[in-house]
Amino acid sequence: MAQLKELRTRIEAIKSTQKITSAMKMIAAARLRKVQILVDKNMAYVDNLRRSALRVLTAIEQEEKNKKIVYPRPIYLRQVKNPRNYILYVFSSDRGLCGSYNTTIAKKAITRINQLLKAGKKIKVVCYGKKAFKTLRHTFAGVDADLKISAASYDVKEMSYAELAGKISHTLLNQFENKEFDVCEFIYANFITALSRIFECEQVFPINLNTENLSDTELGRLLLSGSACYEYLPDKMTVLTDILPILFTDTIFQIIVNAEASEHSARMSSMDNATRNAKKIISELTLKYNSLRQAAITTELIEIIAGAEAI
Repeated sequence: MAQLKELRTRIEAIKSTQKITSAMKMIAAARLRKVQILVDKNMAYVDNLRRSALRVLTAIEQEEKNKKIVYPRPIYLRQVKNPRNYILYVFSSDRGLCGSYNTTIAKKAITRINQLLKAGKKIKVVCYGKKAFKTLRHTFAGVDADLKISAASYDVKEMSYAELAGKISHTLLNQFENKEFDVCEFIYANFITALSRIFECEQVFPINLNTENLSDTELGRLLLSGSACYEYLPDKMTVLTDILPILFTDTIFQIIVNAEASEHSARMSSMDNATRNAKKIISELTLKYNSLRQAAITTELIEIIAGAEAI
């Protein structure tokens, strides 16, 4: 009987856990749907912005080549020769129960930090999310002064995604102007579907608009709208200077919502697996409980019948 009571207690405990994991799955799914809308809507917008900036830059480069002149580049495109100082923004979650999401983010960051340290670079890491911060701080405890790891200096939860993107872009621009870093990279999870994501390490500043790998056909398609050429008012450089701040801020916004969607999808998947496992364990324990209970009842009946026959 003691074993039956132990099984009943265990079954009830697992049922309680199953209710919690099922509720967490539903909450994560609801949050994912909201963020996924932003991901889908922003994807086309940022792609068009990047294509527009690339088109104007290509036209400027062709004009420079034809006239044999060089225009000064906007600050957003000023690549530093032999960059020495790097700043890494790492996006993880504050809470666990999302499978290997935080672990993979931390591994991606550790790999990149080791690469930069080996190359003799100075690195500053800013972590959005407690999980990555704790892992990185523990992993690189005692490392020399070329590496500094810190958490975000303001409360992310009190800000919208757009406000956070604007805050980060403004901070990075000021730091670059003050020569506090040469290259800024973001390490995050790029949301693909509810069941898949790609962990990226992407250079965000200076903006990387590469026209060297475009073929002549691609350049022609880029510079023409059908059979018509683009005209720029007031001029190409002014148009490019106006586009780049919007592109920079929106790229950061895209990274933030992708990281948020990836976290919710990972938690939803993890809680779904936990709910399924709990259901399976409950089924196995219930079967064992019924078997033991039936055996106990059979034993009692045999004892009653044996006692009656003895009388």
